[in-house]
Amino acid sequence: MKRQKSVFQVFQHSLKPSRKTFMFLFVITWLVVTIHSDEDYYKLLGISREASTREVRQAFKKLALTMHPDKNPNDETAHEKFLKINRAYEVLKDEDLRKKYDKYGEKGLQDDQQGGRYESWNYYRYDFGIYDDDPEVITLDRGDFDAAVNSGEVWFVNFYYPRCSHCHELAPTWREFAKEMDGVVRIGAVNCGDNSRLCRSKGVSSYPSLLVFRAGVNPEKYYGDRSKRSLTQFAMQFVTSKVSELWQGNIFTEIEQAFASRVGWLITFCADTGDCLESQTRQKLAGMLDGLVKVGWIDCTMHTDLCGSFDVTSSTTALFPPDMTRVFIYLQVLQHMPDLETLTKNSFEDKLAHHRWLVSFVFGGNSAAVHEYKKLGALLRDAHIQVGKVDCLSEAQLCASLYIQKPCVAVFKGLGIHDFEIHHGKDALYNIVAFAKESVSAHVTTLRPENFPRDEKVPWLVDFFAPWCPPCRALLPELRKASIQLHGQMKFGTLDCTIHQGLCSMYNINAYPTTVVFNKSSVHEYEGHHSADGILEFVQDLANPVVVTLTPETFQELVRRRKHAETWVVDFYAPWCGPCQALLPEWRRLARMLSGLINVGTVDCQKHHSFCQSESVRTLHCHCSHRRPDFTHNSKLTCCFHSYLPRASVDLSPEDFRRKVLEGQEHWVLDFYAPWCGPCQHFAPEFEVLARMLKGTVRAGKVDCQAHYQTCQSAGITAYPTVRFYPYLGTTRVSRGHGGEYVDSRDSAVIADVIHQRLQQLAQHTKSKLKVMEQDM
Repeated sequence: MKRQKSVFQVFQHSLKPSRKTFMFLFVITWLVVTIHSDEDYYKLLGISREASTREVRQAFKKLALTMHPDKNPNDETAHEKFLKINRAYEVLKDEDLRKKYDKYGEKGLQDDQQGGRYESWNYYRYDFGIYDDDPEVITLDRGDFDAAVNSGEVWFVNFYYPRCSHCHELAPTWREFAKEMDGVVRIGAVNCGDNSRLCRSKGVSSYPSLLVFRAGVNPEKYYGDRSKRSLTQFAMQFVTSKVSELWQGNIFTEIEQAFASRVGWLITFCADTGDCLESQTRQKLAGMLDGLVKVGWIDCTMHTDLCGSFDVTSSTTALFPPDMTRVFIYLQVLQHMPDLETLTKNSFEDKLAHHRWLVSFVFGGNSAAVHEYKKLGALLRDAHIQVGKVDCLSEAQLCASLYIQKPCVAVFKGLGIHDFEIHHGKDALYNIVAFAKESVSAHVTTLRPENFPRDEKVPWLVDFFAPWCPPCRALLPELRKASIQLHGQMKFGTLDCTIHQGLCSMYNINAYPTTVVFNKSSVHEYEGHHSADGILEFVQDLANPVVVTLTPETFQELVRRRKHAETWVVDFYAPWCGPCQALLPEWRRLARMLSGLINVGTVDCQKHHSFCQSESVRTLHCHCSHRRPDFTHNSKLTCCFHSYLPRASVDLSPEDFRRKVLEGQEHWVLDFYAPWCGPCQHFAPEFEVLARMLKGTVRAGKVDCQAHYQTCQSAGITAYPTVRFYPYLGTTRVSRGHGGEYVDSRDSAVIADVIHQRLQQLAQHTKSKLKVMEQDM
């Protein structure tokens, strides 16, 4: 198995940095790449290319239990075999690595290989993916977490770590609790071993952490005991649906008002005999049926005549036998609810011309999912989205004109029948609701040959995708977010390559997702993270390039003949090289971060092969923390010339720490370090990146714990490096001690996310406090 080899070269006019020093730094990512293995990762795990992260994990666990070297002590090849499936798992579970692998094969993966180490057999048997096999507990990953918790439903999520003993102790109770709350509150789980960045972004620093999420409201953490009874009591306080007590004085008025609004009633009659639904069960039914029917109850021991008028002599629920459970009642009610409005070719265009619609395209049949869809009208009423269905068996021509070939759900945005977006996420009610609300606010259109952008004056971002591809599905909500922020500047569309193979072949699309910007005659392929922020950065770079594309001629003019104090960083790359492509977005971030300090350029060595050869490339010996730098992140790139750049952080003495941080009126983030500490040296450039990211909002400081041991000890520092956030709360911080708020990460982007979220919480708290003060006045 050959490894990728990176070749770099540095040219410097002076080795001694100063204000007058000018440095010419070449960083050449001309990578000699060979395929590591002919084996297909999907085939190794026995899964299809559309497998979800959960299915990847389940397949790997099944293989791990039989192929692990612990179970095959006499097989000399067991170790190598297990490394192969472990490597496949590590790549396919990671959204970004999976996209690179799908597009470039192993040559698209970085030199720093994953999957080289593995755990004992006992770990995979008892600790791996605790809730993956539990249908009542919904396993959430980074790709679908936001859509779930912003769907409008209440989510109670268990953030766990596979090695955490408390997490395993909770698991049986959490499963029983999920069954108890099925259909009332969504019960989820996040594996923080596989989703560490997601967990850190939600402020999770201990396991298990149990948080309730509601759309538009800050998450609420559960601190009570972990019994099923206590968990249920806590969750039920978020079920706000009303259960009405009915009696002679209000029953007929309530029923008439509901009937006038075309809403029915589910009434429980509680008598001395029979099985009366408990109060909590009635409340759960109200939550499950919210918007569909009103739920009420009558105390027949007090209102005997009223119950007698309904011919009720023992406890029962109206229209259903007394031994029915709430789940059966729920399904029976759905069956008797009005069906979705049927749209035909004759009414379709008129109905969708001026109103927003969510349309379910069906091919006959009457599945359980169709019954569930009856709830959509109530769930989308506040968003002013009407709900209907089209039967493609009877309306074949209409469906064919829209290229609808299988059952699906689509949102039409009130601008006619051609501006719509098809849902490609989970076929779950919460996911469809979240999609509908996002889609009507966003500006993403499902493309077809008839409306595919050609010679458009306005730039288009087109996402070529396949519905079976998990990274594709994870990218779609990010496209919607980006389309809102770039509305008026760029149009967004998606093209399903499983339907429009010819159009995708025309643009040489051979991996999914492939995202391309069409700007008149220019075509630019997006290479970067699957996030709205990454797309925005890419578009901003197209409009105002921070990385200069160099030719041999412009290289001579701009780089060779640069001004005396000017610094250039140049990336020599090849378009066919997967790691080179993966590095391009990092170059753009580096260029923005160091704008005004250095100039960043790229040279395409496939196009200018002779020129690149003439540059006499040698290996770059640039050390960072006594290790060869990893050129996969902008801070690691910065590492090699970090000492030549002005610092964004400041050193703090004990007096500075007391006066500026503890007693000052600014937010601070601090790096407590020791000069002899290797990880501290490795983290130093990352902290400088963080300081630049937070500049103007939060000040960044460094405390040398070797020189100022007493200060670090009083702050409770026990390990290096330690990152602490010291927010200014409107009063001095001495009363809160010297500790600050610990941030469990050494990734600048993650730390910045945590701090920004904390600042938002502080701002909201201050706003609420002012509101209370105004009311008191």
